Amino acid sequence: MAVKNIVCCTDFSENAQLAFDIALEMAEKYAAKLTVLHVIPPIVNPLWGSSEWMIPDKARKSLFQQLEEQMQKAYGSKIASGVDNELVILEGHVSTKIIKYLEKNHADIVIMGAYGLSGMGLVLFGSNAKRVAHRAPCSVMIVR
Repeated sequence: MAVKNIVCCTDFSENAQLAFDIALEMAEKYAAKLTVLHVIPPIVNPLWGSSEWMIPDKARKSLFQQLEEQMQKAYGSKIASGVDNELVILEGHVSTKIIKYLEKNHADIVIMGAYGLSGMGLVLFGSNAKRVAHRAPCSVMIVR
């Protein structure tokens, strides 16, 4: 298997950090591009009307700026200068956005933690990891 395009999904959890470490090692070994991807899930509050589900533009820009800084600190700063990389932030339904990104960008492998910050902890195999594992157009590595 030729690995030229690696996508590592993160939610900034401990498992995501372990997935990143493996993805970085693989990118260095295979001289592959490494994309670190974070998806902001939709904000849903049953007490809001549909028009109130949108994040105000100023708050949205601030959120993206904070996430960009956090991604650079947590991941970008650890990637050697010789490794082709990209830090990407998307918003929407997490597994759907990941799968569409993998398809559009012709990923060879996606690496992600078995579970993250969803609140279920060790109880269940993460629903996003499960959905991606079942629907991804490329190989999937789930890291525990």
